[in-house]
Amino acid sequence: MERFFESFLWNSRLIVLSGVIASLIGAVALFYMASVDAFYMVSHLTHYASPDLDMQARAALRGETVTHVVEIVDGYLLATFLLIFALGLYELFISKIDLAEGAENASQVLMIHSLDGLKERLAKVVLMILVVRYFEYALSMDFQSPLELLMFAGGIALLGAALYLSHLGDKSH
Repeated sequence: MERFFESFLWNSRLIVLSGVIASLIGAVALFYMASVDAFYMVSHLTHYASPDLDMQARAALRGETVTHVVEIVDGYLLATFLLIFALGLYELFISKIDLAEGAENASQVLMIHSLDGLKERLAKVVLMILVVRYFEYALSMDFQSPLELLMFAGGIALLGAALYLSHLGDKSH
């Protein structure tokens, strides 16, 4: 009875496969969406060099393009987050990925050895997503007072401190 129950408990970890598969599907979907967005963004730029476009329209197109680039980067970062999450769940609960362990071009980012390691990697991706989102928000900001500009600068300083502290944590390991 005890052996059967322990076998059941051990095999219950396989439920994590549902999260792995769902995360992989989400990552593929986000990579697809970001790639389609990138294709359409580039296709809309074909008339950027047109002599019929005045400076104001060209500047507006440039601003829209920068915003779209930030959105595309954000999409790829979210897809990367889901991919790292799926690989980490699989390695922690199911099995080590033998191909990744033996490959010389395997990134250390994708090899997860502990739950803390997974959390660290995901936290770095989330931090990068926040930086990109803040940049995207900054592109559309219209400052009405010096206080708003000061708060914006404070946000940049806090993001810089967060990036610095995350890199400082890397050096201590």
